[in-house]
Amino acid sequence: MNELYIKQKVFSLSGKFTVKDKQQQDVYYVEGSFMQIPKTFSIMNMARAEVALITKKTFSFLPKFFVEVNGQERLTIQKEFSLLKARYTIDGTGIEIRGNWWDMDFQILQNGEVIGQVNKEWFSWGDSYKVQILNDEMEEVVIAIVVAIDCVKADQAAAASGGA
Repeated sequence: MNELYIKQKVFSLSGKFTVKDKQQQDVYYVEGSFMQIPKTFSIMNMARAEVALITKKTFSFLPKFFVEVNGQERLTIQKEFSLLKARYTIDGTGIEIRGNWWDMDFQILQNGEVIGQVNKEWFSWGDSYKVQILNDEMEEVVIAIVVAIDCVKADQAAAASGGA
């Protein structure tokens, strides 16, 4: 089992942050596109090679995000039409999320087997998440899912504040 930590900088306009290990060493770099269409987040390894890409679909009635890992589309996150509370569906190759993903407290399963666990760290500046990887081969997929869900949440928060 591997534990990684994602801590975003609260005032970062470009959406740049790192994923660290227990020893606070950088493991992955995440860079969001700034003022670019379509909005993307690139996840890179220590050699700065892209291992995952999250892309927001540009022209759709409801927000939709595509998650690619190592050049293969792994899952899609789509907002459902709802009058009261925002609801999203996650479609992937045998991937499912169980728990409260809106509050970043959930398990990631592939074909019924838990491959990752995510918990929000509550007493920290900015959003900070502890990510436990239970299947080392799926590490990049798990990190991409966590970043994608956070991207969806940020998009929803921006839409809500823009409409107020």
